[in-house]
Amino acid sequence: MSQFCLNFKKIMIPFLWLILLAHIRWVSTADLANVSTSQVQNIFILAGQSNMSGRGGVINHGQNGMANETWDGEIPPECQSNPNILRLDAGLTWVEAQEPLHQDIDLGKVCGVGPGMSFANSVLMRDPSVGVIGLVPCAIGGTNISEWARGGILYNQMIRRTEAALQGGGKLQALLWYQGESDTETLEDAKLYKFRLKRLFKNVLHDLQSPTLPVIQVALASSLGSYMEQVRKAQLGINLPNVRTVDAKGLPVGMDYVHITTIAQVQLGQMLADAFLQTQTTQAVLLPIQTTMTSNAPISCSNFVLDLLLSPFR
Repeated sequence: MSQFCLNFKKIMIPFLWLILLAHIRWVSTADLANVSTSQVQNIFILAGQSNMSGRGGVINHGQNGMANETWDGEIPPECQSNPNILRLDAGLTWVEAQEPLHQDIDLGKVCGVGPGMSFANSVLMRDPSVGVIGLVPCAIGGTNISEWARGGILYNQMIRRTEAALQGGGKLQALLWYQGESDTETLEDAKLYKFRLKRLFKNVLHDLQSPTLPVIQVALASSLGSYMEQVRKAQLGINLPNVRTVDAKGLPVGMDYVHITTIAQVQLGQMLADAFLQTQTTQAVLLPIQTTMTSNAPISCSNFVLDLLLSPFR
């Protein structure tokens, strides 16, 4: 390499790093640009798999194992829209919440009634002073807990959407979690479930800088495999101080033996509301999370920009 190239490299590398850092900052914040200013005061994360996403009222008309699903469109009174309940849509904009809450999040699936609207309406009915509720749908049907590990797509999306929701200055009040049916299919997953679940909850609280955040999880009402009791035992045995468990066992399950019914979703939402309101009587008022948060969500930088900047040295 000539002396000219060496000198050029010494001069340009610091400059290139400044450009790269500016680009990375732009990419990491660009997806928050669409967040609208709102009066959301209390923010709740809805995460897990299909029973959190909502399959109440979803009917499979298929035959011979073929799926041909539709939602019946029936919305119970407990799940009706309310101007004081908003949801963060896929474009990171607050809109008035309505069923199905996960229709633009749990893509490729037919979504129906879940527990989120029943939960929010129940909280508002019992404590009108709560103010505007913001729901952050993040659940994806059919997902194993290993797919929610820190650094993965689902985890990163949940953290990123939550950070976006907090840009308006609201308080993060709880994580509502319903997942585990997919982990009943193999003994290995069932055995590892407790460890993976505890690690997930600890990582979320750490990455959202909210060590006192209540986590309200649901113990399974149904399963996809033979190891339901092992997973339920893991869920009921979680001993983290912030975790409350609502047991869904006994709630009505649909004809597919996996998804709870619309009536069950209404009941579950009310049970989740009970558990959340109980946390408010046993701990101090939650402090708002700082809007400048860090997480382990990967920051992307386009290969085009890297190739353009580094091409003189190749």
